[in-house]
Amino acid sequence: CSTPFRLGGAVQNIKVNIVTVVGANGTMGRNISAIFASFGNAKVYMVSRDLKKSEQAKEKAYQSVRAESVKNHMIPADYSMLEQCVRESDIIFESTAENWKIKSETNKRIAEIAGKNLKECHSTVFCTGTSGLSIAELAKLYPEGVRRNYMGMHMFNPPYTMTLCEMTPTVYTDRNLFEAATAYCRDVLHRTVVEVKDSPAFLGNRIGFQFINEALQCAEKYKYNGGIDYIDAILGSFTGRTMAPLVTSNFVGLDVHRAIVDNLYANTDDFAHEAFILPEFAEKLIAEGQLGRKSGGGLYKTVIHDSGAKIYQVYDIESGIYRNVMKYTFPFAEAMLASLKDGDYDQAFHILKTNRSPEAELCLGFLLKYVLYALRATELVGYDIHSADDVMATGFNWCPPLAMIEALGGLDEFRRLYMERIRQEDIDKIQLKQLLQRVEPSKYDFRKFIKAKR
Repeated sequence: CSTPFRLGGAVQNIKVNIVTVVGANGTMGRNISAIFASFGNAKVYMVSRDLKKSEQAKEKAYQSVRAESVKNHMIPADYSMLEQCVRESDIIFESTAENWKIKSETNKRIAEIAGKNLKECHSTVFCTGTSGLSIAELAKLYPEGVRRNYMGMHMFNPPYTMTLCEMTPTVYTDRNLFEAATAYCRDVLHRTVVEVKDSPAFLGNRIGFQFINEALQCAEKYKYNGGIDYIDAILGSFTGRTMAPLVTSNFVGLDVHRAIVDNLYANTDDFAHEAFILPEFAEKLIAEGQLGRKSGGGLYKTVIHDSGAKIYQVYDIESGIYRNVMKYTFPFAEAMLASLKDGDYDQAFHILKTNRSPEAELCLGFLLKYVLYALRATELVGYDIHSADDVMATGFNWCPPLAMIEALGGLDEFRRLYMERIRQEDIDKIQLKQLLQRVEPSKYDFRKFIKAKR
């Protein structure tokens, strides 16, 4: 813990030689360990409660990188070695389960070690990868002499392709230290850094899970039309997202999904408040341990046939059993796809805006609300109107909201569509005029995100 961040009061570039990742046996923990070891060229202690799990995590992390030099930088460890790891490290990154009890217990343990080694750890960065718990409340678990060193450093999964890193200081955080850590994440780890306020779910997940959870609610509402895969087919890649919203939830895990939306429902109160209520069928799947890809089944699952063929199945809400994923054919989507294959984006979105089928109207409604909620969330949580674009482009690989305005025909056309398609009472709640006054042209090209595929 000897690397200084300041010299004569001036901010210096941070030199990180050793990193400790606590909770390295988890998916994010091991992937972030690989980021520190590869981009940062740092020695990384991968700490978990069980040394064997840390060894397995190292092997899985190596599989994602495939570089012997990186593999040699990662050192499996368990909690019996934690004090040594903390004393040696320049960054301590906590990456345990998204649960207050678990995170607080882990941070208390790290804080106790730091408190005993204040002189050695005076310049160490202590941070958490939480996706939405209070950074300030976690910081309070540390002694006053260490609290200034604590901050949020939230990366997105998988971090090799999703470069977003939401950096969150608290009222206690030393600003010079924070800026040095931010520069390290940006310049050394090659992250797209967005500073956000200490607010539930921060910015990316607040925007993303408003959309995802409302899609989950719609799956329940339209369960007789097909439910989960029906909604995903309406909101596919041709609408600006690499991964359909409910496939994303399945990838993240329903337990993580619930933790995020429960936190948002309990601690926010804006015009999208009801969109954070988790549907009953999702609660049932969680109770049964059907969490998603990591558990082998959730909203979707893959079944291996006796022949070796993979069969993609989806949970049918109406019947309560899994069935094969259906290939839906919606005329509006087929027409959009045809135009996109010709490179005619204007025609594709003209089709979406003028088609009055239930599926097209549902799709357009989602895109309109996505943009407005992103603008509102950025006003509350971010520091710059472009923050919403950065978090959605690099944290979710979705067409950013400002770019989506351009895709839909520009600001005047967006305003017209919203006034025409959204109920007046909702427009009043949203304060449309004030939000749209802040809109600027996006630095992202929407065509990069709108794909000619389902």
